Amino acid sequence: MRLSGAQAIVRGLIEQGVDTVFGYPGGAVLPLYDALYEHRDTIAHYLTAHEQGAAHAADGYARATGKAGVVFATSGPGSTNLVTGIAAAFMDSVPVIAVTGNVGSTFIGKDSFQEVYTTGITLPITKHNFFVQDAEELPAVLREAFAIAMGGRKGPVLIDVTKDAQAAFCEWKTGEAGAGEAATQTDVSADDLDAVLTALAASTRPLVLFGGGVISADASEELREFLHMLQVPAAHSIMGIGALEPDDALDVGLVGMHGRLSGNRALAEADLVVAMGFRFSDRVALDREHWASQAHIVHIDIDPSEIDKNIGADRAVIGDIRAVLQALLGRMRLYGTPCPDTAPWRTLIASWRAKDYRPAEDGTALRPHQIIGAIAEVAGPDAILTTDVGQHQIWAAQYSRQGRPRSFLTSGGLGAMGFGYGAAIGAQIGAGGIGADKGAGRRPVIHITGDGSFHMNLNEACTAVSYRLPIVSVIFNNRALGMVRQWQRSFYDAHYCATTLDRATDYVKVAEGFGAEGIRTTTIAEFKAALVHALAACGPVWIECVIDRDEQVLPMIPVGNGVDDVVLN
Repeated sequence: MRLSGAQAIVRGLIEQGVDTVFGYPGGAVLPLYDALYEHRDTIAHYLTAHEQGAAHAADGYARATGKAGVVFATSGPGSTNLVTGIAAAFMDSVPVIAVTGNVGSTFIGKDSFQEVYTTGITLPITKHNFFVQDAEELPAVLREAFAIAMGGRKGPVLIDVTKDAQAAFCEWKTGEAGAGEAATQTDVSADDLDAVLTALAASTRPLVLFGGGVISADASEELREFLHMLQVPAAHSIMGIGALEPDDALDVGLVGMHGRLSGNRALAEADLVVAMGFRFSDRVALDREHWASQAHIVHIDIDPSEIDKNIGADRAVIGDIRAVLQALLGRMRLYGTPCPDTAPWRTLIASWRAKDYRPAEDGTALRPHQIIGAIAEVAGPDAILTTDVGQHQIWAAQYSRQGRPRSFLTSGGLGAMGFGYGAAIGAQIGAGGIGADKGAGRRPVIHITGDGSFHMNLNEACTAVSYRLPIVSVIFNNRALGMVRQWQRSFYDAHYCATTLDRATDYVKVAEGFGAEGIRTTTIAEFKAALVHALAACGPVWIECVIDRDEQVLPMIPVGNGVDDVVLN
C-alpha cells in the first residue's frame, strides 16, 4: 500500500492504538494535519494554547492511563516549546511520543525560516530520537518509537520529520513489529530472589522504600500483597503516592526533605532497606554519606544505570518491578515466608508517628493542610490530583489521601512550574471522562497550584473551556513565590529578593474572561462549599484560596542533613 509519509505517521499511530493526540499546527506539519483530518473520527486532536501545554497534556494523559501520550508540533519555536514538557517526562520516566515537523531537506542547515536542530536540542532529554528525511523510513520508525517509549524504563521519544518526507510516498506493510530495545527483563534469577528473602529473614528492622517505578510497572497490587505477607512497613517518595492506601497500617508515609519525621526516623534506624523503583534523589537521600547508615541496602530496579548512581547497594536486582514481586510472592507461597518478627519494630515506628509534626487547626483563616484535607473529604478516593511545583505541591503530597495508582500527577524530577494545568487536561481526557453529564463515569480532576505556578499556565484555561473539561483549579494565593521565599527566610537571612508577587490578578474576573467560573474563598467553610459546587459543574472552575504569605512547608530537613537537623518552625 502506497501512503504519503504523513499518512504513514497517522496509520502508525492508529496501529499502536492511539486515539488521542495533543498539539498545535504550523507550516512544517501541514501535511501531517491534512492526513490527520482524514482520520478525525479515529484520532481526536486537542488543540492547546501553547505547545508546552500540549506536551504536559500528553504527559498527564500517559501518567493517568499508562498508555503513551502523543504530541504534535511544528518546526522552530513549535518544537522548542516542547522541550520543558519532554524533559519533565524524561525525568519521571513517562512514555510520550513527540512528532515534530522540520523544514524541507534542501533547506536544512541554511538558517531557514523556523529551522532548528530539534534532535540535537532534545537528545539529552529523550530515550531516543529520530530525524527522518526519507518517507520510506517512517513505518519502521513509528513502530520503533513506541517500542522504545514503552519498553524497559519508560520515557519520551521524539520523531522529527522534514516537510518533504511527510509529502513523499512510501510503502506501508502491516504487521511488522519494531525491534525496540531489549525486552523488559521478566526472568529473575533464583539467586537474586534468595538474596532478597535471606536479607529479610535476617532483619529485625526492615523497611521497603518505593517510588514511581512501582506505579509505572503497574505493580501496586503485588507490592501490597508482598508487604502484608511479610508485615514489613514501607515508605515512599513523592512519585510513589497512590501505590498504597493511606490507611494501610504498614504505610509509613512520605520520606525525604518534607517527609514525616517518623518515616525519616525509621529510615535512619532500619537495618534493611529494600528499595523498589526508587532513584534516591537528592530530595530523599539528603545526606548521602550517612543515609540509612545502619542498613543493608537491596535495590530493585528495571534500569541498571540507577544502581549505585546515588546510593551504593549491597545487592542489586535488575528487572521489571512487577515481575520481581510476582517471583518473590511465588517463592514465598511455595517455600514459606522468611517470617521476620517485625512487631517490635512496627510498635517503635508507631510511637514515633504519635509525635509527628501536625500543623495547628484554624476555623477562621485558610490553612494549607485543611484545604488538602477538604479535597480528600469532598472529592473522594477516585479523584485525580495534578500539581504544579512549589509549596502547594508538597502540601498536597503530605496531606492528600490518594490510595489509587496514577491518581497523583506531579513533576517530581524536573520540578516544572506550569506542569499542572496541561497535565490536568491530559488526565481529564484520558482517565477523568469529558462528557457534559455531571454523573456517570466521570472522575474528578483537581489541579492544585500556587499563584506563581498558575501564572505560567493559566492560558490553558481556553483549552479547558473549549472542550468543556470539568477541571477544578485550586489556587493557593499567598502573593509570593512561597517555596523560594521559605528558603530565603531559612537560609538567606530573610532577604526576600524577587519572591514577593503582590500581583493585581483578579482570578474570578480572569476566569470569567476565559469563559470559566471563578470563586474566591478565605475560610475553610467557603472553600468546601465552593469545591462541592465546582465538582458538579460541567466545565472548568477556579477556586482561589487566600492564605498567609508566611505559611511554611514543615517539617523540612535541609539537603546534606539528617533527621536530627529537622526544621519545625
